[in-house]
Amino acid sequence: MKRLDKFLSEAKVASRKELKQLIRAGRVSVDGKTVTQEDLKINEDIAKVTLDGKPVAGRRIVTIMMNKPAGYLTAAEDKRDKTVMELVPEEYRKMNVMPIGRLDKATEGLLLLTNDGQLNHRLASPKHGVWKTYYAEHDGIVTAGDIRAFEKGLHLSDGLHCLPAKLEALEVGKSLIRVQEGKFHQVRRMMESRQMHVNYLKRLAEGEISLGDLPLGQCRELTEEELQLLE
Repeated sequence: MKRLDKFLSEAKVASRKELKQLIRAGRVSVDGKTVTQEDLKINEDIAKVTLDGKPVAGRRIVTIMMNKPAGYLTAAEDKRDKTVMELVPEEYRKMNVMPIGRLDKATEGLLLLTNDGQLNHRLASPKHGVWKTYYAEHDGIVTAGDIRAFEKGLHLSDGLHCLPAKLEALEVGKSLIRVQEGKFHQVRRMMESRQMHVNYLKRLAEGEISLGDLPLGQCRELTEEELQLLE
């Protein structure tokens, strides 16, 4: 089930603001009946929606999560390596879902994919400050100095300037790292700069969306509640 205004917005018939006016003016019908409530829930697969008597064909916007295994590139295609798209069920590939951001080839865990261009841009952009949580197994021991350095924002020897991040020691050689951006091998490079070589890395969450118990290599569609967390 989907809200009527969201269905119409995805069909690109008007802006969100204009849609409310159109619906409240009685110009939209569902299954032959005029409706005036923008939050009306409809079954997008079977409902017949019209605007001024003309059918509206909805474009199904979908966002899925994957528990990415190591060894797969976050790319649409590659001539030499396996890509995450090979793990995406065909029904979603046909909807043209694409990865939001990237996970390094050697990194496991949560990867979101969508055919919503606006959502992809917003979540992938560092300026929106979407925190990403990683679990790392590494050499060395986290010190108070390491935690402060992460909080201030690291300046790496290769010129990368990292936004303030969070480092939390779980036990010897195991930590949680939270970053607001996703530059090339960033988490590994940040840990390496503090003399902690990462041996295993897994993304557990992006914003308030958590990987949970999704099996490695599997995908599932986000729930309505999870989608609301991304808005």
